[in-house]
Amino acid sequence: MRRVNVRDLRYRFHEIEARLNKGEEMELYKRKRMIGRLLPVRPNAEMYPDFSTLSRQIFGTRKARKTGTDLVSEERGDY
Repeated sequence: MRRVNVRDLRYRFHEIEARLNKGEEMELYKRKRMIGRLLPVRPNAEMYPDFSTLSRQIFGTRKARKTGTDLVSEERGDY
């Protein structure tokens, strides 16, 4: 765990923020005394929907007759 003082937090916040985004935990010190701990926020698995289930609910198991690439290439011929 990395040690960070209040001055670092104030003047180098962008570096500390980058380390938090990478998942690093830090201890916050003021005058050689620990006053807090900085922890990265980890998103919950429930925050993200199950896209495969949603896709099956909307479209079922059927497949498209033409792929998106085929449709785009056909339209390009008109211009």
